[in-house]
Amino acid sequence: MKKNLKKGIKYFVLFAIIAIVGLLSYVSFALPDIGDPENITIEITPERLERGKYLAHSVNACMDCHSKRDWSKAAGPIMEGTLGQGGEEFNQEFGFPGKFYSKNITPYALKSWTDGEIFRAITSGVNKDGKALFPLMPHPNYGKSDREDIYSIIAYIRTLKPIENVVPVSVPDFPMNFIINTIPQKPQFVKIPEQSNQVAYGAYIFNAADCNACHTKQEKGSPLPGMELAGGFEFKLPGSGVVRSANITPDKETGIAAWTEEMFVNRFKSYTDSTYKPADIKPGEFNTVMPWTMYGNMKTEDLKAIYAYLRTVKPVKNKVEKFSAEQAD
Repeated sequence: MKKNLKKGIKYFVLFAIIAIVGLLSYVSFALPDIGDPENITIEITPERLERGKYLAHSVNACMDCHSKRDWSKAAGPIMEGTLGQGGEEFNQEFGFPGKFYSKNITPYALKSWTDGEIFRAITSGVNKDGKALFPLMPHPNYGKSDREDIYSIIAYIRTLKPIENVVPVSVPDFPMNFIINTIPQKPQFVKIPEQSNQVAYGAYIFNAADCNACHTKQEKGSPLPGMELAGGFEFKLPGSGVVRSANITPDKETGIAAWTEEMFVNRFKSYTDSTYKPADIKPGEFNTVMPWTMYGNMKTEDLKAIYAYLRTVKPVKNKVEKFSAEQAD
């Protein structure tokens, strides 16, 4: 009896190992499976360049992660001459499951990419070689955009100044090195809602700006259930300390329920006032990763729409300690 039991356990363990190896092999070699890139050629028109520049700088804020930011200044403005060069590291200290680097998106790096390959990367999360991209760039969001908006972004980045900057290869930790292959999905494009439908339009702009990523606390790259937009995501700024994202739900005690539309818009616009100059940040002083100088250039009607949308999300009570200064040794 015992002999048969031991034999049964051995077969079960063997079967489990084979099943696990088979699953990991499938995930590693068969995924992602979203099809070939589209055979498209995007015409670069004045209208697309204008729209693409606006989106890349002020809504989708591609230039936030794909450029170098000066953390010696308030809100880390983009350093001159680094637009689109990539190379910024996002690692375990920021709560990411690995070391991930923003890509060089200037024509230097993308010269061999077709428009279809860039389009697939942005909207589905698969690079030129068919490998999965970690959604540091929120490709699941961009796959829910208006196709024409993505065309405009591609048209614009094609006109950036080429910068020779070789970016390290991103290295996900286990088990993200397997999970990452399951993330890319085929896009589900939508049309931009009419601005007269302010909440729906605000939800569209909110999705494009990917506000959820920083304003929802995560563990190992996954948002904590029930904490959507409640803030608390930690960012470690070298020489400064730990800064945490704000609760932007309409919670009366810990969120932005008391904010008026005017207060919300002015909070952004104060960073683009003609008199504004980024303050110098000394070691141990508060700074913020929020790219205010970029989002501040968003159109007033777009900011108002985001505010209208935020009034409709679920309030979550979560008091956030904004900043913890780095302790001297």
